[in-house]
Amino acid sequence: MQYKMEKPVRGTIGEVKYRCVIEWRNGTFIADEPEKSGGQDSGPDPFTLFLSSLASCTLATLRMYIDRKGWDIPNISVNCNLSQKVTDGTLISVIDRDVYFHADTTREQRERLLQIAKACPISKMLESTMVIRTETNGGEAFIEEMILRADK
Repeated sequence: MQYKMEKPVRGTIGEVKYRCVIEWRNGTFIADEPEKSGGQDSGPDPFTLFLSSLASCTLATLRMYIDRKGWDIPNISVNCNLSQKVTDGTLISVIDRDVYFHADTTREQRERLLQIAKACPISKMLESTMVIRTETNGGEAFIEEMILRADK
């Protein structure tokens, strides 16, 4: 198995309640919880970060396709939101995604662009089976790379 990211996304937290520093290949940003959850709202919360992945992937995928087709659609917006409920003891999460084209488009273009939006890599990942493998470590020196795992 080969990782998608050359360097892992790294998060660290200190003693400031819920404030996380997230490092990625080109910099850092703050993630935090809203004030109503006890944070300081100094950065996006985990749900916002999650939904922003879907929104940005959708927009980039649509832009690539529209540019390749040569269509005159200069601006696109995406709204994403999430609802959850427990049914028979199982958490059901539903993501709603609304795509807005700020130009005249035909019905055929919108239908095709809907298919393209649904095929963005994050959409495909969210609609597939996902496994999260978590390892814990304590006391050892922190390392920059991921811990080696056997493919399962």
